Amino acid sequence: MHSLWMLFASFMFAIMGVCVKLASGLFSTSEIVMYRGMLGVLIMYAMLRWHGGSLRTRLPGQHLWRGVVGVVALWLWFYAIAILPLATAVTLNYTAPIWIAVIMFGANCWRRTRHFEWPLVAAIGASFVGVTLLLQPAFESRQAGAALTALFSGMLSALAYLQVRKLGMLGEPEDRVVFYFSCVNLLAGVIGNIAAAGAGPVVWHRPDSLYGVMLLLGVGVCATVAQMAMTRAYRLGKTLVVANLQYTGIVFSSVWGVLIFGDVFDWHSWAGIGVILVSGSAATFYNNRNNARGPAVAAIDPIATEA
Repeated sequence: MHSLWMLFASFMFAIMGVCVKLASGLFSTSEIVMYRGMLGVLIMYAMLRWHGGSLRTRLPGQHLWRGVVGVVALWLWFYAIAILPLATAVTLNYTAPIWIAVIMFGANCWRRTRHFEWPLVAAIGASFVGVTLLLQPAFESRQAGAALTALFSGMLSALAYLQVRKLGMLGEPEDRVVFYFSCVNLLAGVIGNIAAAGAGPVVWHRPDSLYGVMLLLGVGVCATVAQMAMTRAYRLGKTLVVANLQYTGIVFSSVWGVLIFGDVFDWHSWAGIGVILVSGSAATFYNNRNNARGPAVAAIDPIATEA
């Protein structure tokens, strides 16, 4: 039953994606990142105070690295969402587990700490076939840049997830991790908007309408709630069930994309989404099965902890 928190988290992340896509018509990507960070800081600070938590950390450098990598990944993803069909942007970003499998598999082959596993290699290879199928319509519609941006955001997300895992192993509570990540979001959004202006005046789009306010609230609140629900699912649920339920976010995004934005996909897109779903689940299964650090660590993370 606890694993179903991941289903709720995926649903909330999909709604966040809808809000980001709609808000991109009113605000720049930097501003959306900034407002998302602002709301995250407020929500997480209130939760820390409510639970009597502390902001004091002995790992500021680790939080900074997680924040920088994570915010760049988030930035690129938000940019891609504004341009691509919602399901395409979400699916390419959800290749993060595949990239983690690639990183971990390559590292273990280099150290020769794991034998060559054809099923995992096949899952990784199949995922890139899925990516190729999904990228083909994007190239044909001259959205190649945004599609590659979303794919790169998935790669950076993999690095961010590994850093989150490391922070957890070092004893940092998840609410503190999310709080400092939100702080970096806020700061990066401000700096990014100033940098984008160059020598000209800095333009700040204030949420003057109720519509704009609701969209920004949707981005910040849905993202924060989804993060907390996902953390709870991985902590209390069955790891493999939770990890595979995460991919329902692609299904939710596909439905929202069709209903709200009128997205139309050809067979290449649907085939690519399906292949990535299956291969991502397979890669997650093999990584967890070969977790060398035991069930205690596997219970808090979707992928084998080897960082």
